[in-house]
Amino acid sequence: MAVTFDITPECEASKLHFLYRQFFLAAPVVSRKEVDLTGQVAIVTGATVGLGLETARQLLDLNCQVILAVRDLGRGEQARRNLLQGRSPTEATEQVSVWALDLDSYESIQGFAARTQTLPHLDIAVLNAGVYKVDEQFHATTHFEEGVQINYLANVLLLTLLLPVLYAKRRAPDRPGRLVLVNSDTAAWSVFREGRGGRGPLLPAFQRPMQPAWNMQERYGVSKLLGQFFLVELTKRVAASAVTVTSANCGMCYGSSIGRDGVGRLEGYVWAVVSRILGRSCAVGARTFVHAATRFGPEIHGQYLEDARLRPLAPIIYRPEGVKIAGVLWEETMEELSFAGVREIVEEMSKLK
Repeated sequence: MAVTFDITPECEASKLHFLYRQFFLAAPVVSRKEVDLTGQVAIVTGATVGLGLETARQLLDLNCQVILAVRDLGRGEQARRNLLQGRSPTEATEQVSVWALDLDSYESIQGFAARTQTLPHLDIAVLNAGVYKVDEQFHATTHFEEGVQINYLANVLLLTLLLPVLYAKRRAPDRPGRLVLVNSDTAAWSVFREGRGGRGPLLPAFQRPMQPAWNMQERYGVSKLLGQFFLVELTKRVAASAVTVTSANCGMCYGSSIGRDGVGRLEGYVWAVVSRILGRSCAVGARTFVHAATRFGPEIHGQYLEDARLRPLAPIIYRPEGVKIAGVLWEETMEELSFAGVREIVEEMSKLK
């Protein structure tokens, strides 16, 4: 579905407009009068602290049953107690469950997705978990840079495996499941040298040291930009009426765990100071994720939500060069994740309405 924006991609990507959004725009709270999720089930990844925890809290406030998908089950149980604290006895403790999910492991992702098939219903998935790597590190098994491995490949694998579950477990034909991939302003800021020319090969570039030197913000932005490219291609193949897939950006938030890799280091102190000056609270930032998960219709499919408004994706997405890159990345990703049958899943989903 074509969407008309009231801002150009270039203006949306500007640092000046970022500051304007940070200080003057924010998503409103979604109230139970507007949205009642009674009987619905949502998955939130990276839900022990920060944005994931606040997203789970706000979905719970809408009477949704929430599954916290976490790497550390102990911290997940703490988060569960946090969410249930102060709630009335009528809100049963089974409203919040804790499931193990380690995005650093393809086996864990596949096991988690298989477990979701046992649910009576699955209505919403918010893929919030990600990393911001201060140092350049490579995954021991896949040899991809860790940020690209987690933020892109692992999340794309989980996203794709959840598609048939969200379709099969939907409550009614006219109520498609909703999947939200968390994204970032930095996707539009990246230089993206690896994609210049749009001819590929593209993914192998992320198995080599970054050139001309390691730049943590550039790599983080590129890892999120890859997700935008993937969604554009995915939503050409999967109809909104089967599963509605979108991306959402919370803006800069203080108290988020995204800066955990820099704790005790100069980079961590700088992030803590800057995010406290420019950032909004995680409770405010999470509102956009809840809007993406519960509001809008098919027009949100394959789009980008910010401050509860539909906004343009990164400028490169709309250029001829970006179209080529998206096609190359799609084919390389399908091949890279072929062990999990992702191409076959998408082909089957493309037949559904």
